[in-house]
Amino acid sequence: MSDQKTILLVDDTPENIELLSGILDGHYTLKVALNGQRALKVVAKSQPDLILLDVVMPGMDGYEVCTTLKTDPATSEIPIIFVTGTAPDTEKEQALGAVGTVTKPIDPATLRALIADNL
Repeated sequence: MSDQKTILLVDDTPENIELLSGILDGHYTLKVALNGQRALKVVAKSQPDLILLDVVMPGMDGYEVCTTLKTDPATSEIPIIFVTGTAPDTEKEQALGAVGTVTKPIDPATLRALIADNL
């Protein structure tokens, strides 16, 4: 459907991508990036309506990806929700411009509600 919003899922663990896809598939158009560098390339080609961004990734972590996107006027307005398996650093995440944080294990209802509030 062309009226579906697009969400970019960024996580270096394929199982987490599968889990997120299972929760969101059918409700949104999904794009996937398995690392931060790839996420930036995907966004440069076709901007998503929202990004679910893992915090801990090798190479470029989620904070670096967020900073890069938020400092670029072309991508600064894309809502970013951090996804983390550790205790969220809410102050840092808000300072970087994230609209929210979801902790693993992911509660599907909480994730869907946070996404709906920001699309």
